[in-house]
Amino acid sequence: MSPTPLGRPVSPGAPRPHLAFTDPAGRRRTTPARFGRASRRDPALPQQIRNALLDDQGQQCVQVFLSAADATHPAARALLDTEAGTALHLGRTLENTPYAPLFPSVIGYELDTTEPFLLYAAPRGTAAGRTHVMSASDQRVFARDLTLALCLLDARGLVPRGISPATVLWDGTSVQFWGLEGVARAGRPRTPWGRAPFASPEQRRGEGLVDSRDAVWSAAQVLYQLVTGHPGPADRAPADLDRHRVLAGTLPRAFAPAAAGRPTPGSLLELLAPEEARRLRSAAPGDGTRPHQEAFARALEAKRRAPAPAEDTAGGASDGRAPGEVLCPYCLEGIQFDPGRLYVTDDQMLYRSLDLSRIGNPVRRDDIMRGAVQQCTADPDFPEHHIPVPYLTHGRPLTVAMIGQSSTGKSHLLTQMIAEITDGGLERYGVGWQSVNPEQHSRFVREQVQPLRSGKVLDHTSGLGRDGFARFVESLLLTDARGRVRPVAFFDLGGEDLVRTDGALRFLLGIDALVFVVDPALALPLPQLDEVRERWGTEVDRDGDAAFGTVLDRLPRTGPYLETPAAMVLGKSDLLRFQPPVDRWLGEEPPAAVGPDQFLEESGDVYALLRQHAGAAWLRPFDAFRRCTLHIASATGGRESQGRYPAGTGPRRVLEPLVSLLAMHGIIEAPGSAASFGVGREAQ
Repeated sequence: MSPTPLGRPVSPGAPRPHLAFTDPAGRRRTTPARFGRASRRDPALPQQIRNALLDDQGQQCVQVFLSAADATHPAARALLDTEAGTALHLGRTLENTPYAPLFPSVIGYELDTTEPFLLYAAPRGTAAGRTHVMSASDQRVFARDLTLALCLLDARGLVPRGISPATVLWDGTSVQFWGLEGVARAGRPRTPWGRAPFASPEQRRGEGLVDSRDAVWSAAQVLYQLVTGHPGPADRAPADLDRHRVLAGTLPRAFAPAAAGRPTPGSLLELLAPEEARRLRSAAPGDGTRPHQEAFARALEAKRRAPAPAEDTAGGASDGRAPGEVLCPYCLEGIQFDPGRLYVTDDQMLYRSLDLSRIGNPVRRDDIMRGAVQQCTADPDFPEHHIPVPYLTHGRPLTVAMIGQSSTGKSHLLTQMIAEITDGGLERYGVGWQSVNPEQHSRFVREQVQPLRSGKVLDHTSGLGRDGFARFVESLLLTDARGRVRPVAFFDLGGEDLVRTDGALRFLLGIDALVFVVDPALALPLPQLDEVRERWGTEVDRDGDAAFGTVLDRLPRTGPYLETPAAMVLGKSDLLRFQPPVDRWLGEEPPAAVGPDQFLEESGDVYALLRQHAGAAWLRPFDAFRRCTLHIASATGGRESQGRYPAGTGPRRVLEPLVSLLAMHGIIEAPGSAASFGVGREAQ
């Protein structure tokens, strides 16, 4: 195999290990493969590159990969994910267009492994930095093609930060742009990236927001070096532009020190090749989601126009209980704090009575009370149960239930959600936390949070106990920005229990918020999930999640909609991290503040994805609840292998569903009323 510009040749006698990967269509492929020597394509980056020969088809390619040592670093994996996601997205959207050759072509990928990699078709051309002589007419073609590449990325909200003479290839007739690991989304905060003079001044400093005009600076610098044979200044326009006809008429503004002074990629293409600019505008394809986005808008409008309930039952209004009385989350009867019915656990985890009259020290008394429980006897026919004292003494509790089949990853999502809270994830919204019961919280951290964060796959949620009623698995005290404290308890039942029709689900009648977790492997018949389904022994279910249906049928409804706040989460979204719109939302930072329209754009995108590919049955919760936001989240950031996550777990956007529910309940304050949150503006 002849060497490519980016790798070293494959030796004919090289060993032939079997290589398994997923192709861009989602199909699995396994083939003997031979590899050349590896090298760093950029000394500052962890990715390595080598030529490869896939023996099943005699296919020459290039492998970009991380060593096992480099793959232990989340930042290195993130770079490879960025490169893979960008290349796959461009390949999918530009397939069968004349623009596809402007970018490298993906053959396959395997990213959730100890040595993740990408396979590309062999590069086309030679790095521009190695080109010593280029005619004026070729320079114009080079400039046109590079600007076309910028425009195609800009149309998708992407900005290439890795443009340099080493990443722009030229084959004598056209350009091919590599360097996709440096792509960033427009509008996100800049981070320091690149070298002078090819990275713009503000990009090198990591100041402000990513702008498509950052790439215009880089492209202009590459073209300048190609024309003159030497690099330009790092912070201003070259003084000799007027000496070069190819540069003088089009590029002076491209070297403006700040992005605001530079032309956009589209404006630059208009100058360089107006006919090509018109052709590009007319060729812009639709993504097929518009009818589904319109259906989402109609559904929201119907919710806004529906008669509102007589009182805001979800936002914290009075529900007829006596002062100091709360709803027992188990028997659903009223209960008040009673110092004569308190217990603590001994070394054998058995309850023993607590006599507060013997404790005169108020500091010690309060500390003991935090770990105490009260026996609830409100319903003598209900099995014996106990409630943590702080749950009874801090105002109206809020109960949250996780809903979904056993395979959906509810427990992983809830564990990471609580871990994010205890890491201070709600502080940006003015909300603090404390455990309701220190011993219970310590056990949850020890048995759930720590193993998952270290990369262990959690066991399936255990079923109901012998007494047959649901217990919350964790509870926290949340303090809002006004200093008001509310207990929040989380229920997480096994999927087999959530489809029961007996009294075990009666606790749902008192639930204040629900999180419906969608398993993409069950809901979405996308080919890239076929291998996951085969591995897990599951199939697409067009009828929706059975647990959703059972729970929705169990909840009482007095009007056109259920008034309990709800959220839907497309869980395990790492399985679809290269699929629009998942690729966009997984990388979004949490909002600094929330407003009435918060999460509506994300909700519309998730709704459209489910409606287009999964069908109406999977949207039953959104249709049933007046206020229901939809979210994309990943509790682990990658797939497990042999009971572990190879790179540990990297949760993404796990807290946003709870942020939405807390805003609907008024614990997180947003402009407008809590009743309007989730429908976009004040309900009519």
